[in-house]
Amino acid sequence: MASTATRTRRTLNVWPGYVDALATLLLSVVFLLTVFVVGQFFLSQELTGRDETLAKLNRQISDLTDLLALERTNRRNQEEEARNLRTTLAGVEAERDRAKVQAEAATVSQGAAGTLDKQLEAERGATKRALSQIDLLNEQISAMRRQLAALEDALSASESRDRESQARIAELGSRLNVALAQKVQELARYRSDFFGRLRQILGNRPDIRVVGDRFVLQSEVLFPGGSATLKPEAGPELDRIAGAISDLAKQIPADLPWVLRVDGHTDARPISTSQFPSNWSLSAARAIAVVQYLAGKGIPPQHLLAGAFGEFQPLEAGATEEAYARNRRIEMKLTER
Repeated sequence: MASTATRTRRTLNVWPGYVDALATLLLSVVFLLTVFVVGQFFLSQELTGRDETLAKLNRQISDLTDLLALERTNRRNQEEEARNLRTTLAGVEAERDRAKVQAEAATVSQGAAGTLDKQLEAERGATKRALSQIDLLNEQISAMRRQLAALEDALSASESRDRESQARIAELGSRLNVALAQKVQELARYRSDFFGRLRQILGNRPDIRVVGDRFVLQSEVLFPGGSATLKPEAGPELDRIAGAISDLAKQIPADLPWVLRVDGHTDARPISTSQFPSNWSLSAARAIAVVQYLAGKGIPPQHLLAGAFGEFQPLEAGATEEAYARNRRIEMKLTER
């Protein structure tokens, strides 16, 4: 009896160890969740700060562009005024030369007509007036030259400011391109997550495959032949896709301009019915049907885009039934707006 009681106590004493292990595991999980939440918070703060910086850069570029346009307008006006002053200066100098010629002619006339006092006095008066006019014209020429020098200095300063503005705009444009490239890289990461989730959900099916950066679903999976009405059995497939998109949409930042592009394609055989007068109409109607279904499953409509290519973007050339089947498809692509 004593041996049985001892074994019973030993068995019961094992449970505190299990409880400690479970408590330690639970604390580890709580710690990891806390680290993840803190990381997400700092990441969102960083993205917010970057967007504010991007908006500020855009505003600075706009202000500099307006300032540059104003400087160019002022420089053109100054150049036009300088041309006018040069023209006026040339006219004044020509008039001054004519006055000198008249003064010289008057002086010669004074020597030749020494016996004619009245004519001499008249010529002397004309000479004085001509000399006064020459002095006045010289003063005007000096003033115009000073104005021309001031305009040239202003033009030089304007050109210097223009070069500085161009350099600053180039620097801001470079920073803006870097910020836009970061946005594109961020969207590419979410696109990779989206493809990975769809691969897991849809599995390795021959009628659903990846071509480049797009998911391709054969039209026969979703629509009857020559119709844009979804089959009843297409619902589960689209529901799984909508679920993957909804989960991913919760992780993408609200300021990232992403869209799910749904493109309709047909084979090369023409169609002409009252409902679908061309393959373009059929492919557009099928893309719109898929977009409307996804919107009905909770995908925000502003993140959905329907496109139609008709028969003009085939995956496989040829006139075989296999080629026709591969070209009848719906493509989905996560891209930027």
